[in-house]
Amino acid sequence: MNIVETTPPEGSLIAAYAARAAHYVDCFEVACPAPVTLPALIAAFYTQPLFRVERIVLRVAARAPSTAADVTALADGTATRFAVWDMTSRTTDQLLMTQRGGRTCSWLQVDTNAVRFGSVVVPVEGRGGVLTLGPVFQSLLGAHKVYSRALLAGAVRGL
Repeated sequence: MNIVETTPPEGSLIAAYAARAAHYVDCFEVACPAPVTLPALIAAFYTQPLFRVERIVLRVAARAPSTAADVTALADGTATRFAVWDMTSRTTDQLLMTQRGGRTCSWLQVDTNAVRFGSVVVPVEGRGGVLTLGPVFQSLLGAHKVYSRALLAGAVRGL
């Protein structure tokens, strides 16, 4: 499976973040042989084995439980909250979720020949008023990219 890191598509729900000062934005993409619906991608993404582990961590560490029924409700559009995220925006082909603290966003997109997953990290004001992502995020950036690719690969396998 060839997952590539690319710039967010113009007009995507995360493209505006990429234009903002000091924001971190990534976009991972993989070609799909057949069209995929957004509800199918949401379900596959949040129920894959790797993300089920993350859901356990979120349940314990953040006291934010989630169930398969919660995934189904998010996928079919009847829920606007999931674990630690609130839906910020949804279109027929995209979903943007913002972590309740507001520092991170998670994004999914489908189109006729690809699926995409991306993240946004919002900077905070550091010393002297300079916007920064902070040392913790900077130190975890490599692991974040590996994890993002693994999440997208797992979702595609689940489709």
